[in-house]
Amino acid sequence: MYNKIGDIMKVVIGMSGGVDSSVAAYLLKKEGYEVIGLFMRNWDASVNNDILGNPTLNNNICPQEQDYNDAKKVCDKLNIPLHRIDFVKEYWDYVFTYFLNELEKGRTPNPDIMCNKYIKFDLFIKEAKRLGADLIATGHYARKDGKYLLRGVDSNKDQTYFLSQLNENQLSNVLFPVGDLNKDEVRKIANEIELSTANKKDSTGICFIGERNFKHFLSNYLPNKEGNIVNIETNEVLGKHIGLMYYTIGQRRGLDVGGTTDKLFVVGKDLNKNILYVCEREDNEYLYSDSCIVEQVNFNCELRPTECTAKFRYRQKDNDVKIEYLNNGELLVRYNNVKSVTPGQACVLYVGDKCIGGGIIKEVRKNNKKLWYLL
Repeated sequence: MYNKIGDIMKVVIGMSGGVDSSVAAYLLKKEGYEVIGLFMRNWDASVNNDILGNPTLNNNICPQEQDYNDAKKVCDKLNIPLHRIDFVKEYWDYVFTYFLNELEKGRTPNPDIMCNKYIKFDLFIKEAKRLGADLIATGHYARKDGKYLLRGVDSNKDQTYFLSQLNENQLSNVLFPVGDLNKDEVRKIANEIELSTANKKDSTGICFIGERNFKHFLSNYLPNKEGNIVNIETNEVLGKHIGLMYYTIGQRRGLDVGGTTDKLFVVGKDLNKNILYVCEREDNEYLYSDSCIVEQVNFNCELRPTECTAKFRYRQKDNDVKIEYLNNGELLVRYNNVKSVTPGQACVLYVGDKCIGGGIIKEVRKNNKKLWYLL
């Protein structure tokens, strides 16, 4: 574990206050690295007007400070230093503004992917280098094999989907110490060495913001605009929606529409007319498509397959796809009748266990035509 000048290699690890980064730090130290912790603070509820829909508003300590305290306890036990850095403004500028802009367009964004691209593997890396890092590490469930990014061993926790916008340079000096473990093994290690985070609940909700009442939370930043819910097959008005931004394609719960015995599913949006389209039955043809246009394309290696597999949302099964590389840098991705492919979400490409990159779904098609009811 020595660098080119013979010193022990220095690894700066992102400490989140959770069990995954805690065990990752322990494993790195066990392997003989000089380990330094770095905690990122990316959200400030008071500065960011995070009032409505915030269940922690009246807590004695805000979640970010509690996470820092948890990270500090772990670092103290492992006898490694912990630094902290504030990226509140940058997170707002590069991640949260993107998130709001996409919602205003009626799309379904994934802020975790952009957080990795602009914060965790950009600004974080720059700060780590300032601290003298030879390598950086995170608690992501992913692996590296030379220059290739591989799925984590735990298929239920694999996080390569969220790393799909990282380029080869961003991944070049990264370690993923828990990528070869499953979640139960991580918690077992944490309990065996008596880490205070061993049984801490996994974070959920929006990246670095946490659990929120989504409707109330968004009303802090975007105005609600009520409109009609329309059956796409009969053109019948079934009720009122509370704002197109609160719904995603394929959604079944939370529609609050009565008078029908069949399950209703969100199938499309008309931003100009402020209409939310729904259909009956989960096998309805309106929920399915056979191709999409992918923009903001990123590859993290030299592989450019014409056939591979893809995920169109996290934890979705792999779908066989054929890829056409368009002259404008976008991709035409063809597949066989996949349900609820959604503009704004990520299309992530895999060759076996290798995650080779991906992009953002711009347009969804069927029979070579853009679906008129999808933005």
